[in-house]
Parts: sequence; structure tokens; C-alpha cells
Amino acid sequence: MTGQRRWRDLDPRKRRRIVAAVIAEGGLKTAALVDIARRPARQIRGPKWIWAAVVTLVNSFGAVPVAYFVFGRQKPGSESA
Repeated sequence: MTGQRRWRDLDPRKRRRIVAAVIAEGGLKTAALVDIARRPARQIRGPKWIWAAVVTLVNSFGAVPVAYFVFGRQKPGSESA
């Protein structure tokens, strides 16, 4: 198994970057899920449960939570009928 690297084999700088990325991803997912739970369904484009499932299950390096914040939410007062 010479091609596999283990956590202890990584230098401290790479470890810090990985930890920072994990924290950022977790924070974005948490913020998106809290927003989905609190926001009325009429202010979200598409079903809330689909957004929640995708945000939770897709490992996206932050892309899915950011997509939700950019494309999934409607501005208050711009609800479609």
C-alpha cells in the first residue's frame, strides 16, 4: 500500500487546510439547512425537502449550499403565485 497517504503522513500545513475546508463546508451546510427550515416555502424555489436533501447528502466543497443561497431563495416580496 505504498500509494496511500495517511493523516499522520501529511504535513501540518495540509492538515490545517483540510480542517479549515471541513469546517467551512459544515458551516455552509448548517447555515443553508437553518435557512431552509426557517424560511417559508413560498420564498424558496422548488420543494424545501429537495433542497434540504441535496444540501445534506451531496459533498460539494460548498457549491450546493452557495447555490441554494444564490438560486434557491427568492427575495421577500417577490413570491410567485
